[in-house]
Amino acid sequence: MNHSETGKECIEKTIIYYDGNADNFINNTVEVNFSTTQNRFLSKLKKGASILDFGCGSGRDTKYFLEQGYQVTAIDGSIELCKAASRYTGIPVKHMLFQELNESERYDGIWACSSILHLPLPELEEIFQRMTAALKEHGILYTSFKYGTYEGERNGRYFTDMTEGKFSDFLQNIKGLEIEEQWVSSDVRPGRGDEKWLNIILRKK
Repeated sequence: MNHSETGKECIEKTIIYYDGNADNFINNTVEVNFSTTQNRFLSKLKKGASILDFGCGSGRDTKYFLEQGYQVTAIDGSIELCKAASRYTGIPVKHMLFQELNESERYDGIWACSSILHLPLPELEEIFQRMTAALKEHGILYTSFKYGTYEGERNGRYFTDMTEGKFSDFLQNIKGLEIEEQWVSSDVRPGRGDEKWLNIILRKK
């Protein structure tokens, strides 16, 4: 991000990217087997629990959670991805920005898989506070970031990367969440195995 760009502009640019590349993005992600991580998240929830898929993209994870018997609310900031994910999952996907989340103790789990990593750090802090508020007591939050310390634009989208140390520092400012598990994994998409991801499961205290 060059410093003349605001957080809002970074977010808008990323959404324009997804609206313009929706088909390509879906083709690259929808068939990817992500069950190891999905099941790690689900193992911490009761059957039939309520999940918010926060930036659902193609709808891959929403569909999986629905098939496992969970109640899922899915949102995305890209209208094109919302349309495609609605068709794929069979449920209406709500078109909204992360900043519009304004709920209190509604969800047992929030799944923010490779989604909120598109926010600049100051915006990310606000979104974590909103997610914490939206979780029920002892609720679970899964999120993932590209592994590293980079912050800025990459191929038309904004990214905030994280390492364990950087995330730990970031979390100092967020009240009410604690890390339950974190692990580094390789990208599961074909040909992307050398890309590393930081996966984090947090619990509302």
